Amino acid sequence: MRSDYDEYLMDDNLHINWYPGHMKKTKELVRNNLKLVDVVVELLDARIPFSSKNPDIDRLAGNKPRVVILNKSDLADRDKLNKWISYYKQRGIKAIPVDTVKGVGLNKIVEECKAETKEKMDALIEKGRKERPIRIMIVGVPNVGKSSLINKLTGRKSTVTGDKPGVTKGKQWVRLKGNLELLDTPGILWPKFEDQEVALNLAFSRAIKDEVLDIETLALRLIEKLMIIEPEKLKERYKLEELGDTPIETMDMIGYKRGFIMGRKELDYTRIALTVLNEFREGKIGKITLEMPEDIKN
Repeated sequence: MRSDYDEYLMDDNLHINWYPGHMKKTKELVRNNLKLVDVVVELLDARIPFSSKNPDIDRLAGNKPRVVILNKSDLADRDKLNKWISYYKQRGIKAIPVDTVKGVGLNKIVEECKAETKEKMDALIEKGRKERPIRIMIVGVPNVGKSSLINKLTGRKSTVTGDKPGVTKGKQWVRLKGNLELLDTPGILWPKFEDQEVALNLAFSRAIKDEVLDIETLALRLIEKLMIIEPEKLKERYKLEELGDTPIETMDMIGYKRGFIMGRKELDYTRIALTVLNEFREGKIGKITLEMPEDIKN
């Protein structure tokens, strides 16, 4: 039975609209606590830097200093990642590639937060105010790695983490070395996805829970996309000499190659779907970026 927490809408075309109740509360939490922080750290998925960027955050953060983190950079195509870094640089924002699993790029986050707030902190000291921690708010969509980032920055397991969206709930202040404090927030999605391509990218990366989706159709759509943008990686991973003429043909070929066959020689599409989705998410198909700056619709 579907609960209010997992409200979603999905038709035969995989139309996705998912907005758990706690996300509305999170938006209010961000809005109400923004005045307490000095800089907003926006965490994006390096494989989908546009799709994982919540437009609400721009409106909520306003003129607050901003640091953009491209997490899971180890899973993204490096050349395409560099283009995204250049894209943000042209807009006056320094985007920092990070791998929270291995801890790559973490020092740059702290340095950039201090750089963004230096003028404000110096002004406070000049007024005779006692030096205080730089207060940072971390925001981002679910399952983008916020809790893992905090754990790495603190050097200890200070927050609850998981590989399912919505694990972090409520407000948590976390003290860091270097006189910094972080305010963590649960992941925020927006009430309605006007662009279903964005919704699909979020579902591919598991920002939207598999449990509320038709994973067989979702995997088919991922195969369709990979056939266009990364056909060679798809062939190499599943040892296919050629791809099918259609996504379903390619899906069938993957199933037969892996031996995902049930009784009466029927393909186990659920198993194929889970395999393709998980192997994309784990980087086993290859380092893949699903979108580019030129794909952004104005």
